Amino acid sequence: MTSVHDEAELDRLRAVARHLPPAAVLTHQTAAMLYGFGVVPTDDLHITLPAGTPLPQRQGVMAHGAVLPFADVRDVLGLRCLGPARCAVDLARQLGRLDALAVLDAALRVGACTADELADEVARHDGLRGVRQARQLVRLADPRARRRQESHLRLILHDGLLPAPEPQLAVLDDDGSVRCHIDLGYVEERVGVVYAGDSRLDQPGHNWLETRGWRMRYFTDADLYEDPDGLVQTVRSALYYAR
Repeated sequence: MTSVHDEAELDRLRAVARHLPPAAVLTHQTAAMLYGFGVVPTDDLHITLPAGTPLPQRQGVMAHGAVLPFADVRDVLGLRCLGPARCAVDLARQLGRLDALAVLDAALRVGACTADELADEVARHDGLRGVRQARQLVRLADPRARRRQESHLRLILHDGLLPAPEPQLAVLDDDGSVRCHIDLGYVEERVGVVYAGDSRLDQPGHNWLETRGWRMRYFTDADLYEDPDGLVQTVRSALYYAR
């Protein structure tokens, strides 16, 4: 799904929405995109209908039947959407753990909802499939995460039973000014963990950190998705064992 700022995509959504049942509202990845936290792409238009309403069979439309009533429906750029907290929690219940946290982080980062609103919403889902995952991840959600893979990386470290790093850690120079940011940092141990695919930390910043005793560890998609255990062991070694 493209950006909310893509007028062609908005026109497409509006055209499809005109042919949907009157009770349908946009939800899941589609609504998340409109609210600004659509970090998990999809080619389908996701809608939800009240319980008991027949679900339309239409190519490119993923229809969901609601279990809970529509407590919050909003107009977003001329399109009816379930509220942002509801959309975020629905996704957190139904996506895989890594992407579920990325959605919650992004929802907080863009200000679509607050941590309290997410906690209240997940309580409304008590007893539904996936709510245990959503409840745990809502507690871990952090607005400081800048990208999807950074959220994934943080959850891999959490699941590996490592201490929680500080997202987007600001490191100060000798004058007290911010010299650079580290994706995930351990201040006392001076260990930095960085997603190498899209990092703001350049080579001069890396060299500067090294001269001040920081041990920097960089990880790619292959590390995150093919060898997460090795990733955890690498960070554990940097935290607990001398060079």
